[in-house]
Amino acid sequence: MAQAVDISNGMILRLEGELYEVIEFLHIKPGKGNPYVSTRLKNVVTGRVFERNFPSNTKIEPVRVERRPCQYLYSDGTLYYFMEEGTFEQFSVSEAQVRGVEFLTENQRCEALWDADAERLLFVELPQFVILEVIEAEKAIKGDSITNIMKQAVLSSGARIRVPLFVETGDKVKVDTRKKEYIERVKS
Repeated sequence: MAQAVDISNGMILRLEGELYEVIEFLHIKPGKGNPYVSTRLKNVVTGRVFERNFPSNTKIEPVRVERRPCQYLYSDGTLYYFMEEGTFEQFSVSEAQVRGVEFLTENQRCEALWDADAERLLFVELPQFVILEVIEAEKAIKGDSITNIMKQAVLSSGARIRVPLFVETGDKVKVDTRKKEYIERVKS
């Protein structure tokens, strides 16, 4: 049953039979007219992003989401296999259902988000920050010391990201899996 709900980032909504994640929202109170909520929504299945406005009194059906800790086991090329930490049950998902898949490493701890009412897996999410080793980095050229110059690096997960010139092969770096970017070098 639909009810009036406060919209927030990360919330999963059911609209017209489809599931959407709220990426951004803003409450707007214009000088003339009724207040409304402006949102950017992402389809959980297709990944399509679009904008939609809701009058402030709109009835929205929220989805009850369960976050279950899980561990990445392996991939067979098309599917990624995980194990729920509480029950030790294994499940598989497609690459599209793993958020931050390029930073996934063996035995990585993640969270699986389930539609609790339908008992349907929505997606698997990596922690926002992970620490990975740089296995290949371009050489810095002496004299390249202008602020914010970046170079390509390959991480132990296989991901390619841009890192500052001082980062070298063998260094460990902290990476934001949502923005897909370098945060800082980590001391071992």
